Amino acid sequence: MTGESATLHAPARPFVPFAGGRLLTALRGANLLLAAGAVLMIVRLPWIGDMGVHAATVERLRHDLFHPGNPMVDSPTDSPYYSPWTVCLALFARATGLDTFDVLRCAAVVGLIVLATGVRRFVRTLSAHPAAPLLAVLCLLLLWGVRPFIWSGFLGLTSLSANASYPSTFASGLGFHLLALLTQVLRRPAGAGSLSYAGSAGLGLLWAFLMLSHQFTGVVFTFGALGVLVAASGRPTRAVLLRLGAALAVGLAVLAAWPYYSFFALLGAGGLEEIHQPLYRKPGALFTLVPLGVLALAVRFRRDRRDPLVVWFLLGLVTVGAGAVLDKWSLGRTEPAVVMPAQIAAALLVLDGGARRLRAAFAAVLAAALAAGLWAQRDALTFVMRADALPTAVTRDAWKVWQTPGWTKRYTAYGDVFMTGDRGAAITLPAYGGYTVEAGYPDFFLPDEKQRAADTARYFAPGTPRAERLAVLRKYDVKWVLQRPSRGGLPAGDPALREVRKGPDGRVLYEVLARG
Repeated sequence: MTGESATLHAPARPFVPFAGGRLLTALRGANLLLAAGAVLMIVRLPWIGDMGVHAATVERLRHDLFHPGNPMVDSPTDSPYYSPWTVCLALFARATGLDTFDVLRCAAVVGLIVLATGVRRFVRTLSAHPAAPLLAVLCLLLLWGVRPFIWSGFLGLTSLSANASYPSTFASGLGFHLLALLTQVLRRPAGAGSLSYAGSAGLGLLWAFLMLSHQFTGVVFTFGALGVLVAASGRPTRAVLLRLGAALAVGLAVLAAWPYYSFFALLGAGGLEEIHQPLYRKPGALFTLVPLGVLALAVRFRRDRRDPLVVWFLLGLVTVGAGAVLDKWSLGRTEPAVVMPAQIAAALLVLDGGARRLRAAFAAVLAAALAAGLWAQRDALTFVMRADALPTAVTRDAWKVWQTPGWTKRYTAYGDVFMTGDRGAAITLPAYGGYTVEAGYPDFFLPDEKQRAADTARYFAPGTPRAERLAVLRKYDVKWVLQRPSRGGLPAGDPALREVRKGPDGRVLYEVLARG
């Protein structure tokens, strides 16, 4: 190391193994097929998972940019869903007048572009091989397990097909760009091109934007950034440390000043363990193919014990392991910090892994693993094609895309409050501008969350007196009841209700005429 800047080892000289030209062509073709599938998925915008809360977030911000309130219920509370990314989407929606779902389609396009370019930039800091970014994309999408699953921040093909419009996809892309930029900064020699305080501020802002846009993904890529710093050859000089400290200070200041919610209050968030426990169930099925990448990391560790992918992997492994030991299941959301460096290492071992025969053998195993991963995630096709157009082998275990109550928008107004005991409706109604009594998602910032759940249960419980049901409707200024006929609550003939319409999804919409 010379001068003020720490440096990282430059990527290895490009070496094209086997039939290099044909390999590159095949990888380009596979990536183009994935891009075509992404276009079809964006057009369809499959409704599954957390689509409701993200659409509701854009809806609230486009109606009131400065005081949007809770995205799901009529309450003036803060929300971590109001991130710099969703604020940008709301500004775009206000400027263009586009429908919220069209805005989310645009978000998916931008998010996937940022992700693809971010992966390319970061992988290029690790390998100069022209095929490295293309193979890394395939590994990130397919080298998972035999049991597909959907979680924000997890880049498996099925998960990404459902989550492309979510903040986590954009944040993942931003994270890869952050790692690439940090690596490039640390490689610069001393002088005019080295890290300046202005550059430090830019790094800090980028990191804060990432942390605010999707907190779990922010933690995952913070581990990656630490891996890049540890991998810097030699000991960073005092000047470099000061500038990196300035970047951290700027980032923390932005986190503290963010007006839509208290970022540091999330450190005390509760109620997140139960919903994340599935991430620790049957890890062998969820991550069956990942050990192949761990083997590649072992090879990298043997060459360089401060390899950035190895350090990133170890930090993630310790955190996920701590979650298992301490029953802090929410720490399972950092599993991408274990998986992604292993996936990237697997791609690089084929291309820059040393002896030709070993690379050839590993390439054959990796190709089989990617084929197995593609078959395991074949249900992603149901997000881009009609189920009746696909063979039974594909649709047998496919995810069910929800039927949304969007038809209610014809009869209701923005901000109307709904009483519903149907969780699917509670998740989806706010996407169309309505509120529900009970929030469809756990909400750390909602002080009466448990009371709302209890009041909803009491309204629909058999034997609840009519007067108590009316009191609940009055308490929350409920204007509509949306329920299935057998769900309970006030009977259909009650004079306090007027049936408006039976929906195509089996739910019935009632207008509340009286609450007293």
